[in-house]
Amino acid sequence: MLGTDFRAGSPVWLDLGSPDTDAAAAFYGAVFGWQHLSLGPEAGGYGFFQRDGRTVAALGPLTEEGAASAWTTYFRSDDTEATAAAVTAGDGSVRVGPMRMGEGRLAQFTDPQGARFAVLESRMGLERTSEDNTLVWVELHVPDPEAAIRFYQGLFGWRSQEMRAPGMTYRVLSIREGDQQEGSFGGVAPLQGEQETARWVPYFAVADADAVVTAVRGNGGTVLMPAANVPDVGRIAWLTDPGQAVFAVLKPNPRQN
Repeated sequence: MLGTDFRAGSPVWLDLGSPDTDAAAAFYGAVFGWQHLSLGPEAGGYGFFQRDGRTVAALGPLTEEGAASAWTTYFRSDDTEATAAAVTAGDGSVRVGPMRMGEGRLAQFTDPQGARFAVLESRMGLERTSEDNTLVWVELHVPDPEAAIRFYQGLFGWRSQEMRAPGMTYRVLSIREGDQQEGSFGGVAPLQGEQETARWVPYFAVADADAVVTAVRGNGGTVLMPAANVPDVGRIAWLTDPGQAVFAVLKPNPRQN
């Protein structure tokens, strides 16, 4: 499960690009109880989402022409330039950077199937994960999961393990170091339906998925998939915020000792 001991290939940061950052801050405050900490005009409207004073995500205005509101997952890189070269060699594209960000470096990419992601080479990272109202899992939806795994293995050396899920084969991803189960952080699934596009989807852990669905509806978001039980996983719902950024929530099954 995702932690904060970030190693190469781990999800390390998460931010939302929004056409209306004030509305987004209000929405996620109502749904997850997050507080928004603006970094001021000198940061270009960027700021942090926090829970009890600890950073759980970030928020900023859209900066790319024609960009749609979306969550972006950042993975830890030990060498941003080398990762950018590997993206290009694997037929992905570089959208931003590599560029300096404070004491670190970042770059943003699109994989060969159209899913957007980013890397961060820095000591900075999310301060809370895998607890209520924080990031717990990231999931890649693409037309060709096997090709996607090959691409990302070329960047980060990720390991994958197949598991059966309702109506599909699901691939669980883990970082290249340590115990495979302990290092798992996400998965890869085929696209569900003709309307879905390739993307990384963040999952936030919640105490009550049905209550979150109600809160989303009551605060201008939409429900893409109502809360449903997934065997051996938990209760899941797929949602969008008022800007149409897609995210999911998960009430995990209790761990068995």
